[in-house]
Amino acid sequence: MPGMELKKLLTTKFAAKHVESAMTHLQASIEKFQLGDWEISIAKSGKFVEAVLKTLWTYVGEVLPSGKAFKAGAIIDGLAAKPIQFEDTIRLTMPRACRLVYDVASNRGGRHDAGDIDPNQMDATMVVGTCSWILAEMLRFSQKGSLQTDAAAELVAGLSQRKFPFLEDIDGRLYFSLRGLSAKDVVHLTLWGIHPRRMHRRDLIAAAKRHGNSEANAAVGISRLKSLVDDDGQGNLRLLIAGVREAEDLIAQKRAAGSAAQGC
Repeated sequence: MPGMELKKLLTTKFAAKHVESAMTHLQASIEKFQLGDWEISIAKSGKFVEAVLKTLWTYVGEVLPSGKAFKAGAIIDGLAAKPIQFEDTIRLTMPRACRLVYDVASNRGGRHDAGDIDPNQMDATMVVGTCSWILAEMLRFSQKGSLQTDAAAELVAGLSQRKFPFLEDIDGRLYFSLRGLSAKDVVHLTLWGIHPRRMHRRDLIAAAKRHGNSEANAAVGISRLKSLVDDDGQGNLRLLIAGVREAEDLIAQKRAAGSAAQGC
């Protein structure tokens, strides 16, 4: 998550303190999700929602209750009661999304009856996606009428992209736990993982090498993706929509093959 740029855009409308908290909790939730730590991911999403509700409550000019007096449900109800001078997304849409996430984080989490299907993975998938949407909607609202719409649109697209537990991001370096990835596959999935941003060829080669491929194979892999990428003329590549679709097909194939191998 490109933190500094995102924070700068969000704080044109919202208080920096709560924006920082929301971003920190969402990043932690995504990281835990990608590691398959469903319960902690869900718990972090609940913290994210609390930070978002504090952001919205201060935005409408209210003073936050202190300590245990802060109740998420009461804030959501309070926002819904605000006059229509505040947009529906502030009063209703984002708070309703917050309620859904908070209910799951507070009332289910890691608790389920023996014999039931474990809900944690599907719950984590839902809350991470919904929290990403909430932050993207905050960004859209904060940049309404702004001259920085292109930068905001790229960040919204990145936030809205689906998150997967086989991808790990360490200081901007992506790692994939899928089996049998060629150099071309690694380059393809790396561009998918950062979409809609660009990455230079040398960094894509480095990504392929981190996954055990040679520099020569990485270069060949990049050349084989020519029809699926846009090159800005300086070696910075961005995946086209067709490339995004093919990457998701590749992911589905690799995950299916991995599941079949585990079942043997």
